Formats: sequence, structure tokens, C-alpha cells
Amino acid sequence: YFYEIFKHFDLKLRNRIIWRFNHGLHCKKRFSVRYEVILWFTKTDEYIFNLDPVRIPAKYPGKRHFKGPKRGQLSGNPLGKNPSDIWDVVKQDWEDEVWDIPNVKANHPEKTEHPCQFPVELVQRCVLALTQPKGVVLDPYCGVGSTVIGALQHNRRAIAAEQDSTYVAITRERIQKFTQGTLPLRPLGKPIHQPTGKERVAQLPLDWK
Repeated sequence: YFYEIFKHFDLKLRNRIIWRFNHGLHCKKRFSVRYEVILWFTKTDEYIFNLDPVRIPAKYPGKRHFKGPKRGQLSGNPLGKNPSDIWDVVKQDWEDEVWDIPNVKANHPEKTEHPCQFPVELVQRCVLALTQPKGVVLDPYCGVGSTVIGALQHNRRAIAAEQDSTYVAITRERIQKFTQGTLPLRPLGKPIHQPTGKERVAQLPLDWK
């Protein structure tokens, strides 16, 4: 739907980004959805793309060119590699190069009453890569303001719109808490808890044996 609208106005598709997460509603009549699609369009061929702030550690930082004029020279970048267009979005493990950004569920520190709230971490990567400091970030469907918070965190200005007065009030409250330094936020790159298998909830219930 949005793709056709953007193409109608001659916007140029640069990336179709897949954000994959591990938790959500369990469907009964179809496969459970565990991803969202982010479409990155630009108006012209002159656009902002800051790769360095969002690079992830390379799996083989010591890799070298094996042929050609650069044979023997390091082939990577000391800041890391391009995160690609599939985001397992929290840096769960540097060795696995994973930026695994979990979705906002009941025990997430950013959780509000919004049923499908986006995590601020997801916004941060877009803000850092696709805008400049002091630039403007627009979210016409801002929900509870995660985009606004992500923009403010990195010295960007934000413009937001939302028709639900309850969510507008929550957004204002979150902005106020952010400016006061009291807004609960999940730290960027915090590893996701991995069960050991010894937890009671991770074991097969006796009822099923």
C-alpha cells in the first residue's frame, strides 16, 4: 500500500529492511509473525547515509585480500561491517555480529499501554544512519513517541503527529521524563537474557510428559 504511494510520487526505494524479533502473539490459524518491514525511500539521489555510527563488529576483522593489487592488505574496516538489511535487531553476541533489538513486551522497561509499541533501539539505528545532528525527524503516526525519544537522544529535532489523545499524553510524559533523565530505556546493545534450561519455566511441564 505505502510502496505504491511512494512510487507514485517518484520516491526512490533504497532498502527494504527486515526487523526480526523472537516474541509476539501466537497465532492459531496461520504462522506467527516475527518480523516487520522498514521501507527506506529517498526523494533524490542526493541523500544521507552515515554507515560508521551503525557498523557492527566484523566476524573476521583480520581478514585480508587474497588476490589483486591489495593482496595481503586488511579487507575490512576498523569500525566494523555494514549491518545489512536484515536486523535481528540486540547485540546479543559480538562474535555472532547480532544486533538483536527485542520488541516491546510486558517486561520491557519501555512498555506503555500501546499494544504494538516500537522499541527506541530500532529508531536509533535509523536516526544515526539516515539523518544528521540537528536534523529533523518526522513521525506522522507517532504512537507513544518512540521515534521522538530516539531523535532527541542523538541531538535531532522531532516533529510528531498522533490522533489518539491517550497516546499523545503518554508521549508528552515520556518526553518530559527523558529531559529529566528519568525515562526507563533499554540500553542500546544490552544482551538478551538466554535461559539456561534449568529455569522451571524453561522445562517441559510434567502435564505434557
